[in-house]
Amino acid sequence: MARRWRRTALLAAGLAYLGYRALAQRPLAVMRGQVVLITGGSRGLGLVLSREFARLGCRLVICARDALELDRARLDLEGLGAEVFAVPCDISDKEQVARMVGAATERYGRIDVLVNNAGIIQVGPLTVMSPEDFESAMANNFMGAMYVTLAVLPQMRERRQGRIVNITSIGGRVPAPHLLPYDAAKFAFRGFSRGLRVELAREGIVVTTVVPGLMRTGSPVNALFKGQQAAEYTWFSIADSLPWVTIDADQAARCIVEAARRGDLELTLTGRAKILGLVNDLFPNVTSAALALANRFLPGPVEHSELRRGMELATRFSPSRLTQAMNDAAMKNNEFGGSAHPSPQHAQQVGLVDVPERGVETR
Repeated sequence: MARRWRRTALLAAGLAYLGYRALAQRPLAVMRGQVVLITGGSRGLGLVLSREFARLGCRLVICARDALELDRARLDLEGLGAEVFAVPCDISDKEQVARMVGAATERYGRIDVLVNNAGIIQVGPLTVMSPEDFESAMANNFMGAMYVTLAVLPQMRERRQGRIVNITSIGGRVPAPHLLPYDAAKFAFRGFSRGLRVELAREGIVVTTVVPGLMRTGSPVNALFKGQQAAEYTWFSIADSLPWVTIDADQAARCIVEAARRGDLELTLTGRAKILGLVNDLFPNVTSAALALANRFLPGPVEHSELRRGMELATRFSPSRLTQAMNDAAMKNNEFGGSAHPSPQHAQQVGLVDVPERGVETR
C-alpha cells in the first residue's frame, strides 16, 4: 500500500511539473498598442501597473474617484511617454461605469485588457463594523469589478478576444483578522474571477486571477480604520513595511503583467502567501486556530468608532523608521496625492510641503 501511494505521489508530482513547464513556456502576448483599462489606476498598485503597461507601449485608460489624484497620475504616466485617458469614475455606481467604458471605447475604439484593481480596505474588529461597512466593501471590492467587467465584455465577445486581470487578495483565500468586510468581498471576487475563467474560455477571453499577499504600495495611508484607530494603523502600517513579509510593488507589477501576458489561471504573490494558502487548504483547523490566536494580540474594540484614514493618524511608531518603506512607497505611488490631508507627522516624514498644521479629522 505504501509503495502504491509513493508511486501515485511521484506520478502526480511529475505531471504537475510537466504542466508547469508547459505553462511557463507559453509565449508572452505582444502588448504594444493594446488598450488597457485599469480601475483604481491613480495610486498604489493601480498606478504601478499602469507604469508597467506603459513601459510595454500600451495605451492606457485609468479611472478613480478623486479627479485631482487622477490628474497627478496622468501627468506621471505621460512623463513616461504613455498615451493616457483619465476618467473620474466611482465604480460602485454602474451608471458611471457605463459612461466611463463608453468614453474609453469612443476614445480608442476598443478595450483589449481590463485590470480590475480598485478597492477599499477597512481595518478593525468585527464588533465595530456595521452592516454599512460590509455593504461598502462589497460595493467597491466586488460589485464594482462586476459592473466594469460586464460593461467591457460585449465588445470582447464580439471580437472573440480579450484579457481580464482581477486583483483579489490572500484575504480572499485565508481570512485575516480585523479585515472581515474586506475578506468577505475578496472571497466573493476570487470566486467570481475563477468562474469567469471557466465561462469565457470558449469565447477566446482569458481571465487571470491575482492573489497578492502584502505589497509595499503605500496603501495603509489610505486604508480606513475603526476601533482603536491609531493602534490598528500602527500594526497594519508596520506589517506593510517589513521587507521579509512584503513584496516590492514594482516587482509585483512585473509578475502580474507577465502572468496576464501568458494568460495564467491564477498568480499568488508571494512565496509566503502561497505557503499560507496551501497550509490553509490542507490543515484548515490549524490555520483557523493560529489566526484566532493572532487575533487575541490585536487591539481590542471600543464602544463607538467612525472610519478614519491612515494618513490622518499618527503614533510614536507610525510614521517612524519602522514604517519608512511604506511611507516611501506611498510618496512614490501617489498615495498622498489629490485632496488627501496627511497628519503633520506624515508630511514631515515623507517631505510634503505646504501641509497646514491641523488635527486629524474623520472622513
